[in-house]
Order: sequence, then C-alpha cells, then structure tokens
Amino acid sequence: MDGKTIVHCTFERHAEPILDIFNDAILNSTALFDYKPRTSESMVAWFDAKRAGGFPVIGVEDSEGRLLAFGSYGTFRAWPAYKYTVEHSVYVHKDHRKKGLGRDVMCELIATARQKDVHAMIGGIEATNTGSIVLHEKIGFKHVGTLPQVGFKFSRWLDLAFYQLLLESPARPVED
Repeated sequence: MDGKTIVHCTFERHAEPILDIFNDAILNSTALFDYKPRTSESMVAWFDAKRAGGFPVIGVEDSEGRLLAFGSYGTFRAWPAYKYTVEHSVYVHKDHRKKGLGRDVMCELIATARQKDVHAMIGGIEATNTGSIVLHEKIGFKHVGTLPQVGFKFSRWLDLAFYQLLLESPARPVED
C-alpha cells in the first residue's frame, strides 16, 4: 500500500468524502439501489447508527489524507438470532478503482469482524457487478443465492446476488 494508510473513519474527518463516494455510486452505478443523492444531514444518522451498533467504518487514505475507499458493516437482520451475522459494503472512489483498495478494505473488515465475534459476513451485490463478485470470490466468499429482479434502476430490473464468508468465530456462541 505505497503511501496509503488504513484508517478508522470519523464523522468529522470523513463524512463529506464518504458522501461524495456514495453519491457517485448512486448516480452512476448499481452498487447502491438508491435513486437520489444523499444529503450531508443523512451522514449524521449513518455515523450515529454505526457508532451505536459498534460497527467499524474503515477507510484507505493517500499520503495527503484524501479518502480513496471505505467500507463498513452493519446489522444483517434485526432479530436476535442473527446477532453473529453482518452485511458489509465497500466503495472505492471512481478515480481509484482496480488498484486493490477494495481488497484492502475488505481484509480489514474481515479482521475486525473476527475480533468482534462475527460468524457470517454477507455481501449483497448487483448480479452484473463482476468486479465486486471476483473480489469477493478471491477473498473466499461463496455465492449463496440470487434474488431475481428485486431492484429497478436505470430503466431495468436488477438481480441481487448474495455472497457469504463464514468465520471461525465466535468460539462459544450463546443465545441471549
């Protein structure tokens, strides 16, 4: 990672660059199934939810402190039995794709998930996003199912493919 640093993102330092990356993905890709750009105010709730859930927001900065990529995970489903499962997302700035930054963020998210006793990581990927699919498969994720035509964006139906990585943690899962 020549001149690049893994960082734990904060609202104060990273909300605006994360918002810029989100909004580019919304307007120009099927990585997010949103239609309209998010507002600066939406980032307050986003970061608050990450903080309240104890979920990481991990980024990669260049040598000048610019955010090039970021990722996070959060609640997969809101029922207690899913407490060892998270759904993750990774986004790379449009000018810095295909440089291994998504992999760097993913590996850091996986390491953090292990430390936090996560057992299953789930990625929901638009089924024609081959770059993301290849990245997930190279890291060890397995395709576990596809939901056909569950999204509609850019005047076409979108399929949502699910990829899963099972971790060896937690050592002693409990029901509580």
